[in-house]
Amino acid sequence: MRIGILGGSFNPIHNGHLILAKEAKEKLELDKIIFVPTNLAPHKDNSNLAAAADRMEMIKLAIAGSRDLEVSDIEIKRGGRSYTIDTVKEFKKIYPGDELYFIIGSDLLNYLDDWKDLGEIIKKIKFVVATRPGYPLENIPSHMKKISINAVDISAFGIRNCIKEHKPYKDMLAAAVFDYINKRGLYK
Repeated sequence: MRIGILGGSFNPIHNGHLILAKEAKEKLELDKIIFVPTNLAPHKDNSNLAAAADRMEMIKLAIAGSRDLEVSDIEIKRGGRSYTIDTVKEFKKIYPGDELYFIIGSDLLNYLDDWKDLGEIIKKIKFVVATRPGYPLENIPSHMKKISINAVDISAFGIRNCIKEHKPYKDMLAAAVFDYINKRGLYK
């Protein structure tokens, strides 16, 4: 099988994530995409991070009904800070004969040098960089595959700000995720 891994905080998961997953699956001819929410991001401020259970549930709601989209709690169960190398090693054990593709947005290219054991990650998995608004696909290292997607300019940070400032954000999320956020009073 050809499996895409899409990691991130998903705080919350939004339509931009879903577009990325669906287009990457199609363009890379993947069998499925697995969303992997971080437990704690190693290079980010985690003070505004919703509980892991809430982020997992929002992903489940966002991908409900999609046979080729899944979610894994591998990083949440591991606890502590989430490092891609640890996740890649675990996925290589779970899917030993499969082709694994780690998908990132072009906005993360500026931070790759900070990643733990990047050289080892690159040896173990295929790296894919996808378009993100405002971050062109330029100067992509040769060991990374690039794909252009119909990216929308939505960010989880922007959504959280809309919630705090009582601005509309409903169209940025799956309806079930919007309802969940309001029901749980997240990001207030």
